[in-house]
Amino acid sequence: MLRSKLSLLCALILMPCTAQSATEYLSDDSFQKIAAQTFRPVIDDHDLPGLVIGLSYHGEHYVFTYGLADQANEMPVDANTLFELGSVSKLFNVALAALADEKGVLSLASPVSTVVPELKGSAFDQITIEDLAAHANGGLPLQVPSSLESEEELIRWLAAWEPIAAPDTIRSYSNVGTGLLGMIAGEAFDTSYEEAITAHLLNPLGLNDTYITVPEEALPHYAYGYISGSAEPIRVTPGVFDAESYGIKSSVNDMLRFIDVHLGRIDIPVEIESALSRTREAIYDTAYYGQGMVWEEYNWPIDLARLTEGNSNEMAREPHSITRRDGPIDGTTFLNKTGSTNGFGVYIALIPDENIGVVVLANQRYPNPVRAEATVHLIEHVLSGDDTE
Repeated sequence: MLRSKLSLLCALILMPCTAQSATEYLSDDSFQKIAAQTFRPVIDDHDLPGLVIGLSYHGEHYVFTYGLADQANEMPVDANTLFELGSVSKLFNVALAALADEKGVLSLASPVSTVVPELKGSAFDQITIEDLAAHANGGLPLQVPSSLESEEELIRWLAAWEPIAAPDTIRSYSNVGTGLLGMIAGEAFDTSYEEAITAHLLNPLGLNDTYITVPEEALPHYAYGYISGSAEPIRVTPGVFDAESYGIKSSVNDMLRFIDVHLGRIDIPVEIESALSRTREAIYDTAYYGQGMVWEEYNWPIDLARLTEGNSNEMAREPHSITRRDGPIDGTTFLNKTGSTNGFGVYIALIPDENIGVVVLANQRYPNPVRAEATVHLIEHVLSGDDTE
């Protein structure tokens, strides 16, 4: 009798574990197979020198690596290799701005000119700080004009700049706008952008291998970037608003931690949690996705045609009409962001309701839609439990 009761108790204890493993567990062998199947064609078609894929799935981490961080010295990529994040750096920028708002040292609802006095009487009387984070900026250019060599020169240029439309009617993807946002956020903490983001965001989140300026001791882990068809190594060069717009370098391990923070799997200060949550909320709608504070929001399951158009060069280079979002979309959301420098290509995607996030890091630039589509296929295989082609 006792043996029967013990058997029943064991069965009751084991049943939830079996159910959990069927829906949430993914073996590393299966992940390696899925990653190779979905990204090997990308590697071959674009001749990528090095690639690292990180997956966070129900709190478990998986890493796939391929190729070299340094071709001349035949140094392989690994989980500690530092990649240039390009515009994925903007996710940290807007998080710092949202945190400044949470701490009461900045109001995202305020016009830009209230915190940058040199811009009073300009178009920035009508553009809010939050609008900069959502690229709802009246048509700011993608890049800082090449003739401008300092922040001071750029601010003077902005004071005379004329928008092409009201800020809440068009989205214009802009390193100028997000760069200005980062400058404002840093000043809200009475310091430089680099010092503010390190002290108030990177350190509290435990992102110990994430940098704007890579320290000497970490340089051996810093990959070289490459341009397709060339073996000449390159890295990002200094420029106005470089740190704020595209200047962060990080490893797959740190980016998986960043994903886990967004998925709510790591205990962090409440103010930072609220700030990160705010960045994910769509403020405007484009023709293809909801525009949050840099994050771009789609419905899941995803329409690949919409995803491809949403990640096209045209979306980055041309202004597009927007309407203000009334409320959250129904159903499950898929969030993504691309990032590039001349020698690196990065992609990050989250589905919070599925407890899954992926980051793809390459030391060569290749088309954004290719990164996005391959990542979606990887996620679909993981969620279905199918590691066959």
